[in-house]
Amino acid sequence: MNYDETIRFLKEFTEAKGISGNEKEVSRLMKRYLEGYADSFEYDNLGSLIAKQEGTGNVKVMICGHIDEVGFIVSKIEEDGFLRINPVGGWWAHVLPSQKMSVVTYDGKCYMGVVGSIPPHGMKPEVRNKVMEIKDLYIDLGVASKKEIEELGINIGDSVIPYTEFMVMNNPDYICSKAFDDRIGAAVCVEVMRRLKKEDHPNTLYSVGTVQEEVGLRGARTATYHVKPDVAIAVDVSMSYDVPGGGQGDSKLGAGVALSVMDSSVIAHKGLVKMMVDICKEKNIKFTYDSLVAGGTDSGEINKSYDGVINMTLSLPCRYFHSHNSVVNIKDYEACVNLLVEFIKKLDENKLQELYESKR
Repeated sequence: MNYDETIRFLKEFTEAKGISGNEKEVSRLMKRYLEGYADSFEYDNLGSLIAKQEGTGNVKVMICGHIDEVGFIVSKIEEDGFLRINPVGGWWAHVLPSQKMSVVTYDGKCYMGVVGSIPPHGMKPEVRNKVMEIKDLYIDLGVASKKEIEELGINIGDSVIPYTEFMVMNNPDYICSKAFDDRIGAAVCVEVMRRLKKEDHPNTLYSVGTVQEEVGLRGARTATYHVKPDVAIAVDVSMSYDVPGGGQGDSKLGAGVALSVMDSSVIAHKGLVKMMVDICKEKNIKFTYDSLVAGGTDSGEINKSYDGVINMTLSLPCRYFHSHNSVVNIKDYEACVNLLVEFIKKLDENKLQELYESKR
């Protein structure tokens, strides 16, 4: 894809609605963009999309990005028509009051609402300065009663999804939308397979859109058992430290793809990290390193499947994820795509054996 095509793709991909457990709209979209590039499509029983592309060899490589996003479900309908919500994935309630939300019913009807927020006038300081708990928040759909909510077809368990319009920012390398965690990673997996359709590679490639990552890496586990990969790379977002008070770290917008050496769920395969570093240096792909003491990715389930899978995570720096508006840099996306394309072209049975031997 060129820049304009990539922007259109990322806009459609991130604006799609798909909280954990309700990802079908996104998996259908991912499948559409891979039509003509994958040789076959399958789903596991949780709903992860598994696209397969035959190469010239037998090494099975799985690249994955999770397609679910954080959101909420309706937990209670008040008599006056307000909706109480339970979180799906991790939220800091400070980012929620006054934000727009889409409420999607089981049969696909969508209604707009807003998270209620009380004006600060007359509040005591201890109330005004305290972050509200999610249990105290509610969705206002602009109706007068529970009966009106029921007439709309809204029920307990329906999805509540952040509403954000995609935006190219003042520097066109910077783009803002919801759900870059982790539609940007799934988009990388789409673009890699599309590019490799035009080139020979000595592998069987699986591009996977995993589900339910935000609630426990669940789709990664079932997809891994479905594919049984020799090597697996998770692509996800990570902290971008280039903001006021952002802490210390090399991962930042424009720094390139971040090679994740460790997080709370996985220690990257050191032979695989070295291979990625060598490719970046050889091909002049901009990269940095990343490590997190808290948080994990799909790699946390992938690496310990069966008797262990050669695995690591490639990260994309991202500002403000797990909120309505997150920001990424398109050049980091391109660096990640370029690295994975070169890696898959280089990996063969001999390289796979070298990776095995690096641990023995």
